Amino acid sequence: MGIAGDAHAGNWHRQVSLLSTKSIEKVDKEKLKDLTYGDFAANIIVKDLIIHTLPIGTKIKINNVLLEITQIGKECEEDNLVRRLTGKCITPEEGIFAKVLKGGKIKTGDKIEFLMEG
Repeated sequence: MGIAGDAHAGNWHRQVSLLSTKSIEKVDKEKLKDLTYGDFAANIIVKDLIIHTLPIGTKIKINNVLLEITQIGKECEEDNLVRRLTGKCITPEEGIFAKVLKGGKIKTGDKIEFLMEG
């Protein structure tokens, strides 16, 4: 499972990647002007919420799609465009990965809910 055609799709714990605009804003604003959200290589950009502090196991609901956070952070690749242009890579501390528990369709602007255990 995962996003059709995406490199992360498959039967493993990193099917979908997420990043917050709050994390992206940490990049030097002057250097940020040369980048788009797509350059950060996340499947889903979450607006105005700090998400990298959520615990592993947190469920994320977007429409009828249900994801579960499985990993926080990942090693930054050598040829990472953002790191090359800005000197900073934010995915090691603030990128999030999730597995798909229930698939469906999402689109820009959809409401996101975080479902905590307990």
